Amino acid sequence: MMSKLTLKSVAKNLGVSTATISNAFNRPDQLSVALRQKILQACHELGYFGPNKAAQSLRKGSSGIVAVILSDSLEYMVSDPVASQFLQGVSRELERHQLHLLLFSGQATNLEAISDFVDGFICYGAPRNTGLIEQLRKSNKRVLTVDFDLAGRPSVNIDNEQAAFDSAMAVLRPKDTVAVLGLRLIDAANSQPVGDKPMWDNQSSIAHRRLDGYQRAMQQCGLTLSADYVWHIPESNQNYAREAAQAVLAMSPRPTVLLCMSDLIGLSAMREALQLGLRIPEDIRVVGFDGIEETLRYHPTLTSVWQFSDAKGEAAVRAFLSADDSSQLLPYQLRLGESS
Repeated sequence: MMSKLTLKSVAKNLGVSTATISNAFNRPDQLSVALRQKILQACHELGYFGPNKAAQSLRKGSSGIVAVILSDSLEYMVSDPVASQFLQGVSRELERHQLHLLLFSGQATNLEAISDFVDGFICYGAPRNTGLIEQLRKSNKRVLTVDFDLAGRPSVNIDNEQAAFDSAMAVLRPKDTVAVLGLRLIDAANSQPVGDKPMWDNQSSIAHRRLDGYQRAMQQCGLTLSADYVWHIPESNQNYAREAAQAVLAMSPRPTVLLCMSDLIGLSAMREALQLGLRIPEDIRVVGFDGIEETLRYHPTLTSVWQFSDAKGEAAVRAFLSADDSSQLLPYQLRLGESS
């Protein structure tokens, strides 16, 4: 057994040319069936399973692998129903084109570990490690962003500000007391009111675009939004959302409307309100954002913006593979439920 198996050393050992070995693995039409099978069997016995794929990718300039950079950790993102829907759409469209998917954490230090081995990046949301944004900006690979914008790069989004405006207008009434249960509005690891704390990443975060839409709707309705009634929730999960909802529902005056930046937050808020004996929508109205299937199984059903994340994933892959560098705004739907 040779200590280091290379194309050259294997060819020498078998007494054939390197081109013959390469053709056996990559261009079977160049060899007879019998010769190819003989070479593959001999390589298998040696423990050689083909030319180095990374080296091949570098020579060809294409690996057939697309990296999806997630906004947060892999553990959090694969458990999030919205991200899961998006990744289903990405995977489905990549498979149609016989391409492969690599998931990369938005908390990672840098892109160097994968940059040479992928054809480019689809960045899903602003990465928690904002240093990755600058690396993407400088990358010579194809970069497409989803749910945030990067100057000079194509993007696929919905109009988050207008969608939030539409959803708020569907539930707001004169003299309402409004609370916003936001998502990653400040740099904090726990649920808390925003107050006078500096906003986090307000240039690229969809959460801030949604907050802008809520505030525009309130202004149009002659309402004001107190900073103490705007809550930061670090992740879209039930535990953080429950903490924020419990605190908000204990405030005086108690809100009559909860504008929630995700459906998971909205569902958690409704559970807390119902446990307090509040009637929905008579005592409190709730609106969510995303359009996840769980909202259809819950009673009362949740008014929400449906952004069809699986279709967004498919559109992101198509835009990534195209030569078009323009940005796309995808359609959304406001679906009225029993919560408004």
